Amino acid sequence: QVQLVESGGGLVQAGESLTLSCKASGSIQRVGRMGWYRQTPGKPRELVALIYSSGKTDYGDSVEGRFAISANIPRGTSTLQMNDLTSKDTAVYSCYLFFQPKDDGAFRDYWGQGTQVTVSS
Repeated sequence: QVQLVESGGGLVQAGESLTLSCKASGSIQRVGRMGWYRQTPGKPRELVALIYSSGKTDYGDSVEGRFAISANIPRGTSTLQMNDLTSKDTAVYSCYLFFQPKDDGAFRDYWGQGTQVTVSS
């Protein structure tokens, strides 16, 4: 069993900042990468940011330059700093984990339940 605990969501005004945090725990042998995705009703899940064990990062086009991801990959913790938020950033943000379970050699994907971020204009 793996758990992803997300925190930091909430309601903010346009132009403000918010920080999301994620902590992975459970039967994890090794973490390959972590990240954040977001989703709004009726739309597919969208990549927000990824960070690899090498330290390399990837961002969705709509957040590039405004959001910053950091992580302690071996410890399974991740933080997403979101700046200059707009109403278009309103969504449920889910933590993402790519990991190797302790009892299975294959890496797999896992998403958290999500935390709501609402930006009022």
